[in-house]
Amino acid sequence: MIISRTPVRVSFCGGGTDLPAYYEGSENGGLVTSMALAKHIHVTVNKRFDNSVRVGYSKTEIVDNFEDLEHELVREAMRLTGVTHSVEITTIADIPSRGTGLGSSSALTVGLLNALHTYAGRKPDAAQLAEEACRIEIDILGQPIGRQDQYAAAFGGANQIAFHPDDSVIVTPVNLDAASLEENYFLVYTGITRKATDILAVQSATSDQKRDNLDTLREQAIEVRTALESNNHEAVGTLLDSSWQIKRGLVDGITVAELDELYSSIIGMGATGGKLLGAGGGGFFLFQGDASIGSKVAGMHKVIPLVLDDVGSIIIFDDGARQE
Repeated sequence: MIISRTPVRVSFCGGGTDLPAYYEGSENGGLVTSMALAKHIHVTVNKRFDNSVRVGYSKTEIVDNFEDLEHELVREAMRLTGVTHSVEITTIADIPSRGTGLGSSSALTVGLLNALHTYAGRKPDAAQLAEEACRIEIDILGQPIGRQDQYAAAFGGANQIAFHPDDSVIVTPVNLDAASLEENYFLVYTGITRKATDILAVQSATSDQKRDNLDTLREQAIEVRTALESNNHEAVGTLLDSSWQIKRGLVDGITVAELDELYSSIIGMGATGGKLLGAGGGGFFLFQGDASIGSKVAGMHKVIPLVLDDVGSIIIFDDGARQE
């Protein structure tokens, strides 16, 4: 049996500039400052007695031919790695698996690739995992998503990730004080989930009209790195708020009255600023504020501390079984 563990991610600033519709037409490309969160998706791959394929997630599929799998991420990861028969694959998530704004689908893809490659006797590095996850989600399945989630999940840690017009990606670590994150930030689950691809499809189509706003979001990715590395958390909070005010106006559906009310109430409790993570429409808010504010919010909503995962996608169990 092989078990991979892959983190989801939290994006501070720059989200939206990792969409090809933006960075391919930008002289400077896209730029995101983000971190891997210590909440994970586990993928197990185990040899099956017969030639069939069993996949367990929110439902169970058993097929004789992997091509018949409904779970398209599993199907395409199997195709890419060449592990196409006689296996049982299961996925387990620490958080809701879709619609949270934490990049869980891309984390799952990275984790699938890591486990399947390992089962096939290969040792992919983080760059390969991220590139192949992007290929599956964007090029093969045609999802209108960006490329930050895959790199954050594969590399782990806190990073500034640059997306160049030629599709090259540069990952630069951010030197922050990981211990201070839990004291100064918290995540709030809104209880609302949404399909990110619907919002992102519209955002991609309107990137040219919103280029000035996206240019500002890109600059904020530079500013927030400086603030994080200097432990200037109030400056980070101000940038989060500014980013949210821009983001919420990019396309319809990013926010609704219920989300605006929740944001205002937490700001009223003393948080400096925050933003809705991911494409918008629901999922998790990231807020800058001390732990006492998070404790107050916890009485009304699920609150998660901001804890850094510094290793990325790894294999946590390997009993030596390999594809025959």
